Amino acid sequence: MEKFGRLLTAMVTPFAADGKVDFAQAKKLATALLDSGSEGIVVSGTTGECPTLTQEEKLRLFSEVRAVASSKSAAVIAGTGTYCTSASIELTRKAERVGVDACLLVVPYYSRPTQEGLYQHIEAIAEATRLPCILYNVPSRTVTNLAADTVARLSQIENIIGIKEASANFEQITKIIDGAREGFLVYSGNDSDTLPILTLGGYGVISVISHLVGLQIRQMIDYFVSGKTKEAAKLHGDLLPLVNALFTVANPMPVKYALNYLGFPVGMPRLPLTEPDEKSKALIQETLKHYKIDLPLVK
Repeated sequence: MEKFGRLLTAMVTPFAADGKVDFAQAKKLATALLDSGSEGIVVSGTTGECPTLTQEEKLRLFSEVRAVASSKSAAVIAGTGTYCTSASIELTRKAERVGVDACLLVVPYYSRPTQEGLYQHIEAIAEATRLPCILYNVPSRTVTNLAADTVARLSQIENIIGIKEASANFEQITKIIDGAREGFLVYSGNDSDTLPILTLGGYGVISVISHLVGLQIRQMIDYFVSGKTKEAAKLHGDLLPLVNALFTVANPMPVKYALNYLGFPVGMPRLPLTEPDEKSKALIQETLKHYKIDLPLVK
């Protein structure tokens, strides 16, 4: 089964002052992330503001980041799932032609399908591509939860290789790990849940805070995998205040603000997202004082 590394970063999408995607800065950011602990890049996920990107912008982002990642033997996972099955199939097929390594299929948002509808939606996309597929369950965003039994069914489809689990429901996550086919990879979708999910038998994390502390997250995972659980727990605890600060309002508003504040320009979020409020900005600034930043910065 294909594996893309234990630490993948859900990359923000940089925008220029005119609001257009800054593709040159996206390549610089992808390079910096891969130089600071990330083993692969997720493009056009939640953190990448996928709902406000056009299909043309997504495909060019996939291509530009792929060029950077291939030079470093790293993976690009393309966010191609939407709330429309036919549109998801079309984008996934085009992403495959671009040359991405895998696709990320989010649970359809807004429409609130049944579990059978979720199964058929994801099955149809997976059967339309040769790409490895990673499921993405994030009920706080989609309203609908992808149940453990449905994940177990989907795991029997050959090219569905794993799931990004952001439900924070550890009973459900345990059932997925126990019920899915052997080798099915469970990634944490919440930075605060990474170590707990590893202890349950999970594989890694698709991270946001790795924009800033990727080497430290890699170290935490390496500690755990090598049996140094006390050291892993200490580092996990040390990183939690940063996690809390970067999720004080909806992602990716805080992490984009942090990157801009630290000197790595990524532009403003696209409406309807905005910069964080002043109280949140102050919290982010104060929290950053207590951390070594792993990302190579543009100063």
